[in-house]
Amino acid sequence: MPAPIENYAMVGDGHTAALISRDGSGDWLCWPRFDSAACFAALLGIPEHGRWLLALEMADGESPVIRRRYRGDTLILETDFETPQGPVTVVDFMPSRNGYSELVRIVIGQRGTVRMKMELVLRFDYGAVTPWVSRLPDDSGIRVIAGPDLAVLRTPVDLVGENMRTTACFDVSEGERVPFSLCYSPSHLHLPPAHDPHTQLARTENHWREWSGQSELKGRYAPAIRRSLITLKALAYEPTGGIVAAPTTSLPEQLGGTRN
Repeated sequence: MPAPIENYAMVGDGHTAALISRDGSGDWLCWPRFDSAACFAALLGIPEHGRWLLALEMADGESPVIRRRYRGDTLILETDFETPQGPVTVVDFMPSRNGYSELVRIVIGQRGTVRMKMELVLRFDYGAVTPWVSRLPDDSGIRVIAGPDLAVLRTPVDLVGENMRTTACFDVSEGERVPFSLCYSPSHLHLPPAHDPHTQLARTENHWREWSGQSELKGRYAPAIRRSLITLKALAYEPTGGIVAAPTTSLPEQLGGTRN
């Protein structure tokens, strides 16, 4: 079952937005725009309807301590997982568009050595379409195609295809950074170029800090108001300035009710 809606955090690029649960599962993303069909739709169903999980590899019965926050006045999400083996942080963000829409996730080892797992289930058209997956010529990741839609996952981690999904297990130690970049493009165009995830992170942080830095709010409620403004900015479709009512669709207004 998907997590309660209040357990999701949002990242976005001014054209679309992704929702990520506390346990590291990206369960909602419409690509390439807010009004496109979802390629991650587990929020409405089950993992087979599309999700991107990046989480701890835990033994049965183990339960990590999870804390998360946005980095300052930005839309960069940071999730800390505290385990007996040590803490690890997952950083999630969507860079400002440079011709392509991209969701970047970086795993940062804080102390010790922690075992992580990744599972990518891309299902276009709200989970109805299973894409064709092949490896990139330089073996830097995979290419995923379904009709007019194409996505490229690049990472230094070894990827394995099994049961119509892409998985990986890897260790991250203190000081290590393991990046994952998932980029969208129409399938009739050339493959999206590779961008350095760490440079993308710095540029995204600068973008949000410059925008939020224009605020002259002061006082007790200034941080909460700035966070609300950042959220509204993320829900504004950049080419027109129109604000979407929500990044999701088809969620019931009331459980068991008829209104979405």
